[in-house]
Amino acid sequence: MPVGLTEMVVESVRVHMLSSQHVVILKETERDRYLPIWIGPWEANAIAMKLQGVTPERPLTHDLFLRTLDELGAIVQRIVISELAEETYRARLILELDGKVREIDARASDSIALAVRTSAPIYATDAVLDRAGVVPEPDEEEKLSVFREFVNSLHGDPTAGSEGGMADEPGPSSGREERRLD
Repeated sequence: MPVGLTEMVVESVRVHMLSSQHVVILKETERDRYLPIWIGPWEANAIAMKLQGVTPERPLTHDLFLRTLDELGAIVQRIVISELAEETYRARLILELDGKVREIDARASDSIALAVRTSAPIYATDAVLDRAGVVPEPDEEEKLSVFREFVNSLHGDPTAGSEGGMADEPGPSSGREERRLD
């Protein structure tokens, strides 16, 4: 594992019932620390569909981009949630092309959507986890119950309540960015 990085997995994609905001929750592979990242509905849908094994009738934007990378001979090595600036997560897409490693600036949600499609590892920098990671403390039941209450207030299926997915929601270019969960 690269120095200064912690491996993460997608624990879940949820919808906050009161605000209808979408959040992807990453979990460290080695311990009980979570990184919640608010994301747009289209990205949440793209991640959740892949995790649930649902294949869309037509390719989603992330599928098209992945096909393009494949045609060019590029391989997604890993993604890194690299920084948190002004309440917005930033990520790096690490690609290998013609024997050279290239880093591409990307939104965290788009990077995660690509990672779940390629089984590429997901990492977060220690600085991001130190600033925004959530650790349930078993000794303090009150704090744990607040975390449980928050998680339970989120709905696990971003497509719930919508027959044909999220057609009425704004598209990927809606300007919504990933935001830190407070």
